[in-house]
Amino acid sequence: MATVRTRMRCLYVFNRNGICLHYHVWLRPLITLSAQQDQKLLFGLLYSLKSFAAKVDPLSTGKENLSFQQPPGQGCSFHSFRTNTYKLSLLETPSGIKFILVTDPRMGDLRDAMKYIYNIYVEYVVKNPLYEPGQPFRCELFNSTLDQYVKTLE
Repeated sequence: MATVRTRMRCLYVFNRNGICLHYHVWLRPLITLSAQQDQKLLFGLLYSLKSFAAKVDPLSTGKENLSFQQPPGQGCSFHSFRTNTYKLSLLETPSGIKFILVTDPRMGDLRDAMKYIYNIYVEYVVKNPLYEPGQPFRCELFNSTLDQYVKTLE
């Protein structure tokens, strides 16, 4: 666990099939579920929110296939939600990779930060010739660069 004193809580990276590719924790004072249960619960929440957003979209024809990834900017989607104890921000790439950042609820709009984190992922993970796409990864350069960037968001 990083020693960064932060308003960031944790980052999840999922592939399109719901497999958690990476989990990075900065602050998580209470752990009540196993890592696998936690990841399944979060991915299920995202699936449900995505389904709900598509169903209540006033411009929707009602015939959308939730497994089909719509091009960025098309269809109804969400990028974050907030509770009294945390904020969850989501960035979904055209390839179906989902970046979920859990933060302090007072954090503002993190869409640009999420794009920057995606760029870190591309630079240190995707461009690594040893990385197998769609598979879980461990990369110290990714983690250290992520930690440095998070410090700038304080």
